[in-house]
Amino acid sequence: MTFPADYQPTERFTGLAQLYSQFRPSYPGEALNFIIDRCRLNEHSVLVDVGCGTGIASRQFAERGIPVIGIEPNAEMRRQAQTESLEAGGPTPQYRDGRAEDTGLLAASADAVLAAQAFHWFEPEPALREFHRILKPTGWAGLLWNQRDESDPFTRAYGAGVRQLDVTEIIEPYHGRGEALLASPLFQDGMHAFFPHEQILDEAGLLGRAFSASYAPRNSGLAKQYADEIRKLFRQFEQDGSIIFRYETSVFLACRRALVSRSANL
Repeated sequence: MTFPADYQPTERFTGLAQLYSQFRPSYPGEALNFIIDRCRLNEHSVLVDVGCGTGIASRQFAERGIPVIGIEPNAEMRRQAQTESLEAGGPTPQYRDGRAEDTGLLAASADAVLAAQAFHWFEPEPALREFHRILKPTGWAGLLWNQRDESDPFTRAYGAGVRQLDVTEIIEPYHGRGEALLASPLFQDGMHAFFPHEQILDEAGLLGRAFSASYAPRNSGLAKQYADEIRKLFRQFEQDGSIIFRYETSVFLACRRALVSRSANL
């Protein structure tokens, strides 16, 4: 897959780090526990969170006792991650500059590699080759997304409003991307699981959530129109001063496959 020349995923969140950290949803504990259990992670493991952004997933795994290295190419997002503290203790994540296709980490140094809400920004094949390279022989790769659950009336109305921005390729990035891991010859024993999740937001929180997205308009006129529509949606669906934004959290996991060199068959 080749991205358009103006796609620029590394810079797309510049200027959004604080909003992203404050208003983006975390991930459901059941999904994180599923990953920890299947990947057999513990306090002696190393989890690499690639495209870690402001460290939302990194902190959640660290608070469960898992040592984490966060890889993030956007300096602003990485600095924001470094300012955030853990709420429940655990080993402080290390954050490093790097890309999914070139993390800068040593070969066979990770027990698991995760991309949380990030794999759609990567070139899939080079990224999966890099995941394979830095994983230990029995390591696991995981892809994690919070997807809007549009069986819910409010979340469906929000999605319909966002789609009017006519940037579907950017705002619906996860569809079909997770299957790249399951289909890769570099991995085996793939699995796909779903978990319900939600955010309870007041009007300010919903506006923050909406403007934390990469597709949110930055032009002042369009931004005002966008904000007006978000407020209108809130008034339509709020109950007791809040709405529930519902998600379906999708987890893809697969184990590193050992590659047999051609010379070994001679």
